[in-house]
Amino acid sequence: MKVSELCAMIQDSIRSGRYPLATETEKKFAGAIQVMLKSGTDDLKAKDIAIEVRVHDLYVVSNYVPNIQHLPGVIEAEIVDSYKMICRKIDRLDSGVQLKKL
Repeated sequence: MKVSELCAMIQDSIRSGRYPLATETEKKFAGAIQVMLKSGTDDLKAKDIAIEVRVHDLYVVSNYVPNIQHLPGVIEAEIVDSYKMICRKIDRLDSGVQLKKL
């Protein structure tokens, strides 16, 4: 399996709601997630794999090495965690904006 295929599969799964999304923010922004391969190679056995998880202007870039056991599963779990982390950041940004308006 290619890394780009894995990224697309996980992105589609989040967008379609196959992963349990706990908050309204996670549900609201599921359609806006972008999971992109940022390294120069598409091989799971490459020396350096970089994957970006993005929701609008907020993003997380994670780097992986090929000798991690169960690498596709690790990448999947970290993409979902990164998405949830971005959504928590969006919640904090939104509440900060609301506090400034008061």
